[in-house]
Amino acid sequence: MNTVISIIIILGALIFFHELGHLWFAKRAGILCREFAIGFGPKVFSFKKNETTYTIRLLPLGGFVRMAGEDPETVDVKPGQRIGLIFNEAGKVSKIIINNKEKHPNAKIITVEKAELEHKLIIEGQSLDEEVVEYKVDERCDFIIDEQPYQIAPYNRQFGSKTLWQRTLAIAAGPLMNFALALVILAVFGYLQGPPIDEPILGELTEDGAAVQAGLKEGDRVLQIEENKIESWEDLVNIVSENPEKELTFSILRPSTEEEMEINVTPGTREMEDGNTRGYIGVYMPTEQLSIFGAIYYGFDQTVFITKLIFKALGGLVTGDIGFDQLSGPVGIYKFTDVAAQQGIYVLMKWAAMLSINLAIFNLLPLPALDGGRLLFLGVEAVRGKPIDPQKEGIIHFIGFALLMLLMLVVTWNDIQKFFL
Repeated sequence: MNTVISIIIILGALIFFHELGHLWFAKRAGILCREFAIGFGPKVFSFKKNETTYTIRLLPLGGFVRMAGEDPETVDVKPGQRIGLIFNEAGKVSKIIINNKEKHPNAKIITVEKAELEHKLIIEGQSLDEEVVEYKVDERCDFIIDEQPYQIAPYNRQFGSKTLWQRTLAIAAGPLMNFALALVILAVFGYLQGPPIDEPILGELTEDGAAVQAGLKEGDRVLQIEENKIESWEDLVNIVSENPEKELTFSILRPSTEEEMEINVTPGTREMEDGNTRGYIGVYMPTEQLSIFGAIYYGFDQTVFITKLIFKALGGLVTGDIGFDQLSGPVGIYKFTDVAAQQGIYVLMKWAAMLSINLAIFNLLPLPALDGGRLLFLGVEAVRGKPIDPQKEGIIHFIGFALLMLLMLVVTWNDIQKFFL
């Protein structure tokens, strides 16, 4: 249950902040954002605030911000169509009743002669006892379909009407928010826990571990184990791991008394996922206490470090140094989150930061249907001086999305084979 809760919180936060980046910069540019969604598929919960409907959907595999102009409008008014009009105080059309007109007795019923709802914002039509009249439409006018409002999208509120820079920011903001989220998580981790120190000094001890039972204390420096000189934390971990259930003589220096002493410790046994056993004594790596500014620098430094590691792994996939079967999808994320959750909140925080950076980099890949693919099209537009045909771009993104779904199925099958078969 802890793993499920951890997954919901972590993935929910990563998706939320990613889509929040898109939403924030889109709204700043004046783009009409119809929906802010976490997940795909059927709606589970929704509410509307101002112009945007906020929804949680059934399949937690991502999210989206539906911006006006990115997809063809689903509602249109055509000549010969009978509609109802409701006017605001300024005399402009504020509601266009598409069906169920009998439920709106105050609406003016007309037969449409002409409608232009992108640039001129007018509707021309006539009722039974009048000539053709031109009605001005408010730019925040709603279509009313099955008693549900659907706001019109004048051209100046559509994605395509904005400058190349505004559109680029609206698309790039999602991955950038994931980088920023990772930096914040790592900075908080650095302030609360502190970065690890690669010295053979005992950090926090678990209450039921072999170290406490043997009399070791936090802050003890390990000088030697049996005949092996200990110079780093890695030396300490390696020897303990290789000797489960075997009594070991620790030579330590206790800083509180500046006394050297020998203490016998018998590591416990921990079974690993590969079926092997490892020794452990119940002690954490020592950490350094950081100031607020030191923690911020640590968060930035670690974000850059993890980013470089991920790009190195991507390079390994391209060169073949890393096999395709080493990729992980939703099942792998669940499994690794389970391991991280068992190791405590600080390990879980670092895992969440790594996932956030992974999500940012994956979305920036220049592949159709991803943010990077959309940025690539904007780059081509900058070079050509004009956008690519929206229909052609839409087809490419659709094919790319289908291929990504296929990739996810293959990676998920790999995860199932790795972890369960």
